[in-house]
Amino acid sequence: MTSAPRAPDRYVVAGNPVAHSRSPAIHQRFAAQTDQALHYERLLCPLEAFEPTLRAFVASGGAGCNVTVPFKFDAFALAARRTPRAELAQAANTLRFDADSEGGWLADNTDGQGLMRDIMVNAGVPLRGQRVLLLGAGGASAGVLGPLIEAGPGEVIVANRTRAKAEALVERHLAWATQHGVNLQVRDFDTVGERFDVFINSTAASLGGQAVPVAASVLRPGSLALDLMYGPAARPFLHWAQSHGAVARDGLGMLVEQAAESFLLWRGVRPDTAPVLAALRAEVDQSAQDAH
Repeated sequence: MTSAPRAPDRYVVAGNPVAHSRSPAIHQRFAAQTDQALHYERLLCPLEAFEPTLRAFVASGGAGCNVTVPFKFDAFALAARRTPRAELAQAANTLRFDADSEGGWLADNTDGQGLMRDIMVNAGVPLRGQRVLLLGAGGASAGVLGPLIEAGPGEVIVANRTRAKAEALVERHLAWATQHGVNLQVRDFDTVGERFDVFINSTAASLGGQAVPVAASVLRPGSLALDLMYGPAARPFLHWAQSHGAVARDGLGMLVEQAAESFLLWRGVRPDTAPVLAALRAEVDQSAQDAH
């Protein structure tokens, strides 16, 4: 007598808001490509109930989750084990719900690795020796700063509306920066400097429809200006960057690449991101045309 087929493993992207997330479509494409049996959906977590909502998902058989705003610091705190890159970030965007017998939940942060791959491989922009401006000091910046330093830029300036948060983030990464020969500094929005090679906006300004909080002089003709948001939220930033001569890029590539890193942690296989990113880019572009 044959046994019943095993139900697909269940994963979610947990956040608030989360309805806009394209992670389910990405991971279902990864699963089809790699012949993995899984089901992936969105999980809206009340702002004051992230932990109980997540524990209820685990109790119902959840195998892992991605974590988006504003819960990346909370996710890190809940895990019994953390990868070195999650420890450096003190924030997590990926959880694997291992059994207690295996040591408990594992936290990882795949944001930085995803962003570096998108910049250097997908966009073809080298980072070694470059001047980089990183705007923001929240969970997204915490995830990308370590891998950014590891890529070997000459200088990284971190600026945030609340300077103390930027100072704490930089302090945690100073030894890492020294080890990699990177000049890492904190600046205020009005004193960040000019003509950076790469400008990464990880603030929530785009999500809130706010203007870019630094002067256009941070750009030079041909510099890469990248917003970690994508879709309608990123369009004002992209227009601003293009109008000042920069090469504008949204966070769609980072989203796909960090998802591939998460998929590897969960399933032990790394999917091919190129066709998934191409399909997703076509969908986003079509949605933009339909909106007009």
